Amino acid sequence: MFGRKKEAPSAQDIVDQQAAGAAARDAALGKGAPTPKRSAQVAARKRPLVPEDRKASKAAERAAVQEQRLKMRQAMDTGDERFLPLRDKGPQKRFARDYVDARFSLGEYLMFGALIFVIVSLLVPSTSEQMIYVLGGFWVMFLAVFVDVFILSRKLKKRLEQKFGHVERGTVWYGSMRSLQFRRLRLPKPLVKRGEYPA
Repeated sequence: MFGRKKEAPSAQDIVDQQAAGAAARDAALGKGAPTPKRSAQVAARKRPLVPEDRKASKAAERAAVQEQRLKMRQAMDTGDERFLPLRDKGPQKRFARDYVDARFSLGEYLMFGALIFVIVSLLVPSTSEQMIYVLGGFWVMFLAVFVDVFILSRKLKKRLEQKFGHVERGTVWYGSMRSLQFRRLRLPKPLVKRGEYPA
């Protein structure tokens, strides 16, 4: 009576509007190719569980592992960070290695002292008085090595905090254990001479 009611949009009009909106979005995104069929997508994702040529696959895998080992072995000589084992990677580990290699450590000769002690203990009767001196000498050497490693760990921790602001977990222990190895047998090999402390 007061006017005609606006006609409600039909279902077909709503579908047409949604299709037009989707087409506009696709055009805005720059979709230039039709959507691939599901069968094509599934076929593209399929990979054989077992390679067709097993011998060639194993040979390639063996060659890759051998190449990785070679690079790691070379990195042990050159100190190349890219191929070092995970336990030796990082600037703090490098600093700890250089610091330990630059100083003289009593721990380097602990194994030699232990070997000499074993040989002497086999030659000297355990009931003789000389054995007491041999055993006492070994314990004195062991105590001296312990004190030396303790001093090293304190100094190394202080230097790491000064340079990096914090100390990564395990770095001081890493340096302390390196100081107990004979210098020529250390891996990665020392890259600094005695007295060449890192800055």
